[in-house]
Amino acid sequence: MTENVTALDLPMVDPLPDETQKYFDICQEKLGMVPNVLRAYAFDIDKLNAFTAMYNDVMLADSGLTPLEREMIAVVVSSINKCYYCLTAHGGAVRKLSGDPTLGEQLVMNWRAAPLDARQSAMLRFAEKTTRASAEIVEADRQALRDCGFSDRDIWDIAATVGFFNMSNRMASAIDMRPNDEYHGQARG
Repeated sequence: MTENVTALDLPMVDPLPDETQKYFDICQEKLGMVPNVLRAYAFDIDKLNAFTAMYNDVMLADSGLTPLEREMIAVVVSSINKCYYCLTAHGGAVRKLSGDPTLGEQLVMNWRAAPLDARQSAMLRFAEKTTRASAEIVEADRQALRDCGFSDRDIWDIAATVGFFNMSNRMASAIDMRPNDEYHGQARG
C-alpha cells in the first residue's frame, strides 16, 4: 500500500530491512493486515523498533494482567484522549478477546456503564485518574488496586500500559494516524 497513513509525508523505508519485512509478513499472516501504526513508524526503522519493543513489552510480555485487561486499559485511556486510531484498533481487540461485540463501545462511551467486576472497575478507575491527573495519584489509589487482588507488579504494569497509551494516543492524534479499515469490522458478531 502506498497511501499515507498519517497527515505527514513520511514514506516507509523501501525496501524494508529483512527483519522488518519478516515482522510485517507475520502481521499480515496473523492479523490479515499490517497495522497502520507500524507503517507510520516505518519511515525510521530505529523509531519503529523502539515503538514495537515498548508495545510488545507492555501488551504481550508476562504479566498478572490478562490480555483483555490490557486492551481494556488501552480503550479507556484512548477514550479519554479521543484517539481515533487506538479506539478503533483496541476496541476491536476488546471485542475479540471478550467475545462481547458491545463491550468495546461501552468502554469508549462510559466504562462505568459496562458490566465489569470489582477488579476491572478498580483498574479502569486507576487508569482514568492516571490519565486525567497523574500527579494526584496517592497511596490510597494503589491500595484500592491491592484490595482487588492486584500485586505491586500488576500496579506497575497498569501504570506502564496507561503511560504507553497516553504517549501513543498523543502521537497518533498529532499526526492524524488513520486506522486500518479492517479494524472496524472485527469481532462484531
